[in-house]
Amino acid sequence: MKMFSVAHKTVFVVDHCPYMAESSRQQVECDVLTKSRAQGVIPLAPVSKSLWTCAVECSMEYCRILYDVYPKDKLVNYLVSDSEFHILNSWRREDQSTHELMSALAAVGPPNPREDPECCSILHGLVAAVESLCKITELQHEKRTALMDTAERVANRGRIICLTNAKSDTHVRMLEDCIQETILDQNKLAAGSDRLMGIQQCELVLVHIYPQGEDTLVSDRPKKEISPLLTSEVHSVRAGRHLASKLNILVQQHFDLASTTITNIPMKEEQHANTSANYDVELLHHRDAHLEFFKSGDLHMAGTSTRENGFKETVTLKWCTPRTNNIELHYCTGAYRISPTDVNSRPSSCLTNFLLNGRSVLLEQPRKSGSKVISHMLSSHGGEIFLHVLNSNRSTLEDPPSISEGCGGRVTDYRITDFGEFMRENRLTPVAESSHDPLRKLPVERAKAQLERYTRYWPMIISQTTIFNMQAVVPLANLIVKETLTEEDVLTCQKTVYNLVDMERKNDPLPISTVGSRGKGPKRDEQYRIMWNELETLVKTHAGATDRHQRVLDCIVACRSKPPEEEERKKRGRKREDREDRAEKNGSKEPEDKSWQDSERLKGLLEKGEQDAEVIKDSPDSPEPLNKKPRLLVDEVQPPERAKGPVSLLSLWTNRITAANSRKHQEFMGRVSSVNNKFELYQHLKEENGMDTHENGKASR
Repeated sequence: MKMFSVAHKTVFVVDHCPYMAESSRQQVECDVLTKSRAQGVIPLAPVSKSLWTCAVECSMEYCRILYDVYPKDKLVNYLVSDSEFHILNSWRREDQSTHELMSALAAVGPPNPREDPECCSILHGLVAAVESLCKITELQHEKRTALMDTAERVANRGRIICLTNAKSDTHVRMLEDCIQETILDQNKLAAGSDRLMGIQQCELVLVHIYPQGEDTLVSDRPKKEISPLLTSEVHSVRAGRHLASKLNILVQQHFDLASTTITNIPMKEEQHANTSANYDVELLHHRDAHLEFFKSGDLHMAGTSTRENGFKETVTLKWCTPRTNNIELHYCTGAYRISPTDVNSRPSSCLTNFLLNGRSVLLEQPRKSGSKVISHMLSSHGGEIFLHVLNSNRSTLEDPPSISEGCGGRVTDYRITDFGEFMRENRLTPVAESSHDPLRKLPVERAKAQLERYTRYWPMIISQTTIFNMQAVVPLANLIVKETLTEEDVLTCQKTVYNLVDMERKNDPLPISTVGSRGKGPKRDEQYRIMWNELETLVKTHAGATDRHQRVLDCIVACRSKPPEEEERKKRGRKREDREDRAEKNGSKEPEDKSWQDSERLKGLLEKGEQDAEVIKDSPDSPEPLNKKPRLLVDEVQPPERAKGPVSLLSLWTNRITAANSRKHQEFMGRVSSVNNKFELYQHLKEENGMDTHENGKASR
């Protein structure tokens, strides 16, 4: 592995030509004392910075962050270009500070707008930047001296950041061609010199600055390889705060930095000393400080949010009560220098002064529930502030957990059997050099590519997957990870998809995990929606490999788009499941309540009239009319008393059938005229003999 990356050397080339003296048109208010101004005082007019001032301020902010986080091994060489180039510092360590650069810039002064533009060019600075990259730094010299026999391992790479006002895209291409030719010429000179090193890789970052309110003449372009030695990218940015945001993003990209925002920092107000307010401070540091979040997948739990620029994310950590005794703190697994994003703001200044006075601050992950997790700590050492990463997971000094126990004892349903099969499919075996085809990839590269394909989507926990718990999906899951598919493989995958569609049509159950959920879990159509989403996610990760992989994805997408009659069938199924759920909920109530509801439902059925009777008459299950039973009127059907206990299903059904059958024939005259279900026979004979009758049916004289 060759030493020294592109980030080791950075050359800033800032345009100092007359057109850089043009106004940026971003106004800065100078008159801020509007309320206390006396009458008759003319307010100060707003001012605007020039393009040169904006370029210098933003480039100095870039250098400040770089020096804060990497004070030793990342170097900057600052050049200014007008009618000639001006080198403001060297690669020596004593010249690497913002104080040295600001002093040199003060000596250069602003651009002269009356200077002849034809004599000025950014090319002078770009040629000098390539020559500067060929010079050996102290660190490179030390490594070359220590590795006399293998000095070629010390690579020479660098980056050129050019801040200018380009004329057009053609002008940009001309600058790139000039740098390419200069690199080739300087490499020839370096080949015959011990004090120079040839350039193996150079990155050109061209930032086109234009005033606000104007249209840009230069198009943005992502990183593009001009030649094996040169890559180039173009950024077209408005001057002012937009340029500051762009260089803040670039410094994070170039040096693997990440952002952390400290929230809820208590700070006393200047106007009211007895009150305090909470503030936020954003810090930049090496991205390894968030490595534990990425490993555990808890980055969303740490409060990740996207900033206004829409590119970089910041992790939010909450302020904890400061501790004065560092001995009580947990042990840390890493310490990284920090740099405030807005170094001149009052919250940033108060925080840095607080920490430089020997105090330490614990930072916790904001969580909606559960105990707080302290993951980081801010503390200073030797006048420098570090972000310490505290071990919030299981200690590496303890015995490792068994696989049945899970990571930290929290997860237990690992796919152990599937992982064993995964290891068998990805075993490495020695390969003889004679059997290797030089036209193909190296065996180790093919093995890495296969491992990457197999792990694009591979859930580790049983409860996090559905398709890998289904035997019906196994053929598709085994084939889709292949580098190429045959026509037979595509047909097998499509057949698997059709089988899943048939399962959904039959409403077959799916192995959905209900761990941590109450009740029966999601409904059947929701289960299939989860299954189809996961299957589509799996196939999408491989759809770009070949056209046949894409055909499998197209088949899944086509099968997921249901016809209208299928949607209507699913809607009826959902209504049926809802009725079953309501029936189960009602079954959990008291039996008396159920019998009372059934009685009310019975009364409602009887009130439907003759139409219901005709339906029951035509039913093949309806029994013959019971002629010996008395006819009951609707008003006489009384619901069973709740105090008598529950009514059996047989009683409910018998009462319903009896009431319905009573309407199908003419009732017996004696039963209609009976008293207390009793009717006296031969009443006409008693009337002829002069006997009287009573209501109870007994005769009396």
